[in-house]
Amino acid sequence: MLDTVYILNIPNFYSSYYLYGFDKVFHIKFKFDTTFTKYNNKPILIFRIKDKLGVINNDDPVYFDQELYQLSDMYFVTNKLIDNEFFNQPKVKPLFPHYPINILPLYLKLFNISLVKFLKFKDLAKQVYTLIRRPTYENYKFKAEKENYIFFSASIWKKEPETNRIRAEFIRYCKADDRLVFEGGFVPRNDGNHFDFKEELNEIKYPPKTFSKLSRRSKIVLNNAAVWGAVSWRLAEYLNQSLFVLSFPFKIEFPIPLKHNKEIHLINKTSEFPEVFDKVLHNKDYHKYIAENGKSYFSKYCTPEAQVEYIVRTIID
Repeated sequence: MLDTVYILNIPNFYSSYYLYGFDKVFHIKFKFDTTFTKYNNKPILIFRIKDKLGVINNDDPVYFDQELYQLSDMYFVTNKLIDNEFFNQPKVKPLFPHYPINILPLYLKLFNISLVKFLKFKDLAKQVYTLIRRPTYENYKFKAEKENYIFFSASIWKKEPETNRIRAEFIRYCKADDRLVFEGGFVPRNDGNHFDFKEELNEIKYPPKTFSKLSRRSKIVLNNAAVWGAVSWRLAEYLNQSLFVLSFPFKIEFPIPLKHNKEIHLINKTSEFPEVFDKVLHNKDYHKYIAENGKSYFSKYCTPEAQVEYIVRTIID
């Protein structure tokens, strides 16, 4: 008989990956606890299994709730910052890479009438709209053969100049390398302040499903720290799609680290772009090796089923 996982609040779409995983592996039941009313429609999933209270903090970029930490038996976080004292407390456990997915049928079935009871209509409508636009989960088959096509689209962040610079230089490099077919660029900001990145702008804003489809075609994909050092949602999807991930060092902790020259290729400076592209474009075996190992890492540790099994095993043992 399957164990029952009781969901104690109504999380927003950030937690969709874990709701999906719990539903696949366990019996899940919504049992609203008024203690956690203020966490409805937040990137926080609060659950109970057996006599243990667990918290899954999926906030992006970074947020820590000391009150919830004290109440929980285990506090799981998407972004376990390496150099932050809050995230280095004993009950804080890191999560593997993951990304929001479309679980609308499950969302409506699980929470049912409670959605209109506990959420404002505007907030509920936004969640439904967002979930519809996300890709449904699929554990993709391994496929390493790619054309010399690069898709990269990103936002310009007001308070992240280093992230903006790295992404801008990646866009510039891909546009300048005649061996590549590049699509994408920076998404124009709503306030019109593009921080001198006019040459890197692209007028198209790609919906999540299109973004996912185009990324899957890419020979190389770039991963770098997001706002405040958070991990990008793209990383898990890149690994799932068996893509060659070129990455800057992580500022967060994973339960099991991704290894350089095995599951990903790590660099420290944008000046290393030419060397990496030369190596990948001239060495199909290396490209396949990284892509295949990255996919293996995802299949072993990052699927929704594997992640909820890790969470429950950690909180019960």
